[in-house]
Amino acid sequence: MKKGWKRIGLGLLAATAVLSLTACGGSKDKKEAGKANDVTIDVFQFKVEFNEQFKSAAKMYEEENPGVKINISTVGGGDDYGAALKTKFASGDEPDIFNIGGPEDLKTWEKSLADVSDTKAFGEALEGTLDGVTKGDEVLGLPYNMEGYGLLYNKEVFKKAGIDSTSIKTQADLRKAVETLDKDKEKLGLDAVFAFPAKETWITGLHGANLFLAPEFDNDVNKAYDAKELEFKYNKEFKEYIDLQQKYSVQPTTSLDYSKQMEELFSNGKVALTQQGNWVYGTIDEIDPEFAETNVGILPVPIDGVSEQKLPVGVPNYWAFNKNSSDKEQEEAKKFIDWLYTSEQGKKTVIEDFKFIPAYNGYDADKIADPLSKEVYDYSSKGNTTGWVFMGYPTDWGMNVLGAGIQKYVSEEASWEELMDEVTKSWNDSRK
Repeated sequence: MKKGWKRIGLGLLAATAVLSLTACGGSKDKKEAGKANDVTIDVFQFKVEFNEQFKSAAKMYEEENPGVKINISTVGGGDDYGAALKTKFASGDEPDIFNIGGPEDLKTWEKSLADVSDTKAFGEALEGTLDGVTKGDEVLGLPYNMEGYGLLYNKEVFKKAGIDSTSIKTQADLRKAVETLDKDKEKLGLDAVFAFPAKETWITGLHGANLFLAPEFDNDVNKAYDAKELEFKYNKEFKEYIDLQQKYSVQPTTSLDYSKQMEELFSNGKVALTQQGNWVYGTIDEIDPEFAETNVGILPVPIDGVSEQKLPVGVPNYWAFNKNSSDKEQEEAKKFIDWLYTSEQGKKTVIEDFKFIPAYNGYDADKIADPLSKEVYDYSSKGNTTGWVFMGYPTDWGMNVLGAGIQKYVSEEASWEELMDEVTKSWNDSRK
């Protein structure tokens, strides 16, 4: 039995990124690979945060495996990885390894997905991490890593304000803490309590909404994907959460983006709270290493009506293998990902260089690189997690319907009732 990462919903960290292709080579390299037994593997991936480290790992693999060339192209920052991937395939320059999210991506790419059950990494994947990429008897992707998100908070500010983060169990508790921080914000050196980046619809419509939709679907991405109708059972609680952030945030929230949220405000101690995940640690560390190491905590967003407050933890993306590549390319592509996640050198790289929370057995959890990731891992190891269901949303619904609708709501261009009518109708219509 694999270790218990049960009921982990699966999803995509909203690969919302400025299209930045850092390619070395492509189909031309394959034609000019040299010796007859040489093989070039093209990788097209979304996670810009570890791009340079990933390229270094590929170089190590090449040195250990003469005759194998690994080309890596990365999309990161602010545009849609899915759209970039479609463009890549349409051009005829199909990668051998690429990324998929969950059930919707299985449907989109099913003609290009190879089964991965013959890999070593498949056998080591933690329980629950493959649910979103399993179709019938086939498993069509391997997990990247684990990630978790919630409300990041400034420990020093909380201490100065006399707030115990562990006492925040209900939405009333959160409101009381926010009001205390707001009352003393000048003394605490805050511009505002929150940085609420309503401009970033992946933060609001995907991650934020997931907190309040996951209980409706029993934390199961496949139930969300199969749902013909949306009740939005916890929409009033979601409204309270949105209203609280909007009222006590740096303004205007509709122009507050990720860069301002993390680089200008939270990492410089200008706000006490903001919704984000462990993946932002590197950004904070670059700005203020001491603050990142000792002063950043993460707490679950309380939801009234849900018995336990848990941290959403899931798989941000999966490695997929192109079944239209040659047999040799498929074989070597799988060997490379197996090496990355199951060899001793690869595992060291995943923990120490990529700074991942591993989604596989066989890792020393004590070596997880940063405090935020350790905290997420701690929640997970104790079973205090909830699912990621946003990859079960209808295509484009989370960002372009719900996220865009939240922008209208906070700009007072639509009422909450109008927003709920729009988003439920859009969901239901898309599933007819």
